[in-house]
Amino acid sequence: MPPTDTDDGLSSTGDNEKKLSNINALENDAKKVTPLRENDVKKETLLRKRMEQYLKSLQERIVKEIESLDSKKFLIDRWEREQGGYGISCILQDGKVFEKAGVNISIVSGELPTLAIQQMKSRHKELDPSKGPFPFFAAGISIVMHPHNPHAPTIHMNYRYFEIEKEDGSPLSWWFGGGSDLTPSYLYEDDAIHFHKTLKEACDKHDPNYYPDFKKWCDEYFYLKHRNEARGVGGIFFDDLDNKPPEEIFEFVKQCGDSFLPSYVPLVKKRMNTTFTAKEKEWQQIRRGRYVEFNLVWDRGTKFGLQTPGARIESIFMSLPLTARWEYMHVPDKNSREDKLMQVLKHPNNWV
Repeated sequence: MPPTDTDDGLSSTGDNEKKLSNINALENDAKKVTPLRENDVKKETLLRKRMEQYLKSLQERIVKEIESLDSKKFLIDRWEREQGGYGISCILQDGKVFEKAGVNISIVSGELPTLAIQQMKSRHKELDPSKGPFPFFAAGISIVMHPHNPHAPTIHMNYRYFEIEKEDGSPLSWWFGGGSDLTPSYLYEDDAIHFHKTLKEACDKHDPNYYPDFKKWCDEYFYLKHRNEARGVGGIFFDDLDNKPPEEIFEFVKQCGDSFLPSYVPLVKKRMNTTFTAKEKEWQQIRRGRYVEFNLVWDRGTKFGLQTPGARIESIFMSLPLTARWEYMHVPDKNSREDKLMQVLKHPNNWV
């Protein structure tokens, strides 16, 4: 078991040395890539290694920036998967700014279970469940950050590369997926505009149709059907993206990953010291309850993770907040700030 993170977030020489040790360890991880297998000489499969390298580098950069903002270090938990692969989970809890923040990467391989193949069949016709199980490879980064202050928004980001292999190790099927979305408890329109504008700029560098298509997809995906409301103010989301050469999509995914810090950190800096009331904190807890409902009821990534042999529950559920609240039949006061948010959640805006 990893050591308990007992750091109180206060700056001291000892804490700074530990923090520096953490960052140095991540920097060393970012320079390492798993050895190439004999059948990895094909250009398509070399993409695995570059995706792995990029995810490690991105994780290191984000952890360093968030630690600087929060003044508390992440717990770095390295783990290996018995069926194949490894992961690095970086978790910050009870910080000065963030109640909980997770920056996780996983590089895994193994046999794809029949149930997962059946779910993918509708999107990937080449997969025949009767011929499975298939070897697979998946590399991804998953980020969720829940600030203490109810005026600072929660954010989610996930980007991944997936391959299903033939017997010789070459890809039978491959695709990219992911996205980033913002979940505020209180609506600041300029925050939503900044967030969407940053994502749009990243998309527009690669395809003018990406932002409008993926923004619409995000609004439809991060939607609580049982509540008839969106989870937040959206962002971008895509899956099964394989309609261009893999190199082109890889460059697009890197552009999106690099947009995480400029899209989010300025919003947190602007709101993290805003004065708030006990009522506003309670409203944040209720909104977090909705966040939990989506992740446990509707999220495809959660379902896939739980169905994968050797699933690491701590990593799958790291997206859940430390605290949340469910009130029976809670309805915001009409024309209140809480009600204003609800109107946007029921009728998504075009922010840019």
